[in-house]
Amino acid sequence: MLRTVFIVGCLYAAAHPVAGAELTHLTIQVDGRQRTALAYFPETVQPSGSPVVFVFHGHGGSAQNVVKGFAIHEHWPEAICVYLQGIPTPSNLDPEGKQSGWQRAEGELGDRDLKFFDALLAQTRMQHKIDDRRIYATGFSNGGFFTYALWAARGDVLAAVAPCACVAGDNLKSLKPKPCLHLAGKKDEIIALEFQLKTMAAIRRLNGCDETGQPWNRGPRIVVTFYPSPSGTPFVSVIHIGGHILPRSTGAWIVRFFKEQSKP
Repeated sequence: MLRTVFIVGCLYAAAHPVAGAELTHLTIQVDGRQRTALAYFPETVQPSGSPVVFVFHGHGGSAQNVVKGFAIHEHWPEAICVYLQGIPTPSNLDPEGKQSGWQRAEGELGDRDLKFFDALLAQTRMQHKIDDRRIYATGFSNGGFFTYALWAARGDVLAAVAPCACVAGDNLKSLKPKPCLHLAGKKDEIIALEFQLKTMAAIRRLNGCDETGQPWNRGPRIVVTFYPSPSGTPFVSVIHIGGHILPRSTGAWIVRFFKEQSKP
């Protein structure tokens, strides 16, 4: 049965769980436009409230894509996981904006996606007990760009971020130190590794990280390195041998990192 709650300025609707995934369809009106997401809500809520993870797909992708690609709720069943759906967005590869995506920086596209995030977070707070010290964001490609934009624009809300297959771009100048994991592929043909490495180096400097990292994993297909920070804002680099993709282990690494981070 459809359950609908009206609040000022928007409509929030939760439908029946998605078959086989324990997910719920969400619909919300933001500035007169219908926006949607898929969400997982844990059966048991911790005394301090549930952590919340927001997940953003790449350009031309979908919420369902990142449910499979990240599977955060499978790795962290105690957390609320929200997989948001983008809307048509122009890009270098899609100048007419026929495919779904996200704004890449604060102030673009009327901040429609920042408003979407704000509305979903506000309604989640109203309907569920959440832990405001443990709110996180991650995304792939264009969704990774938007994760950096969220860090720049809503950094006071987030405990940690995990952008994947992207660069910080113009958002870098607005970032303040925050725990961050960045995933990149050696053979990425869309966002070259050399540019992603420059972003990673800039974030390590911003976060005041040690120059020498500690190995989290040194496998033949993926190398994960943890860079501690005296200020409590560590950085993790995840480098895999593939291209512009998410390895199967992506969600596990992100959840491991997020679980160790919370706001003071």
